[in-house]
Amino acid sequence: MSEQTIALVTGANKGIGYEIAAGLGALGWSVGVGARDDARREAAVDKLRADGVDAFGVPLDVTDDESVAAAAALIEERGGRLDVLVNNAGITGGMGQEPTRVAPEIMRTVVETNVIGVIRVTNAMLPLLRRAAAPRIVNMSSSVGSLTRQNEPDAETGPIAVAYAPSKTFLNAVTVQYAKELAGTGILINAACPGFCATDLNGFRGVRTPEQGAATAIRLAQLPDDGPTGAFFDDDGPIPW
Repeated sequence: MSEQTIALVTGANKGIGYEIAAGLGALGWSVGVGARDDARREAAVDKLRADGVDAFGVPLDVTDDESVAAAAALIEERGGRLDVLVNNAGITGGMGQEPTRVAPEIMRTVVETNVIGVIRVTNAMLPLLRRAAAPRIVNMSSSVGSLTRQNEPDAETGPIAVAYAPSKTFLNAVTVQYAKELAGTGILINAACPGFCATDLNGFRGVRTPEQGAATAIRLAQLPDDGPTGAFFDDDGPIPW
């Protein structure tokens, strides 16, 4: 069994996910590029490999049980364990999400990817993570999921988005529950906010680069054994829930 650190990044074919994969690969890690689009996934793998990263493609639709199970089997066959899982895949559900007007189906679709998808992937990968010496899980959240910041009069929390923003609040709460259950196992799980990055998720309106947005996740993926768990961070440090 290889001693090389093995990581999986979901939604890694573009944007912040790609830059997380690139950053982890620059550490000498073997990085699984999780994505559901075959062509985009393989293009990302080829680009990473051209830059010297030991990247491999992982067909993965976080909303599909069979796809997630197949991804876990692929990683087990490759290395027998998983050291780091970065749950990055996410959607906004589109804008125009005023709570008095949003379609229930939009709510279901966003939560299915941003929350249930994270649980589905995490639970499938946990047996592999438990075999690692220093397993780490990073859930990509957003400061718009902070109820504290949402209630600060002068805080910049973006447009009203009753599907997207609460899905990140839900994800933060799920992160805390995992931390409680996994306490004492050596598995550290935290949430990361990338900041407002220019990606297709927001029509490239962000003011930060995807590479800048990847920094916190890359740091949390390398936490020491006495590092935090069940916490929420951005580049400046802890974020209030």
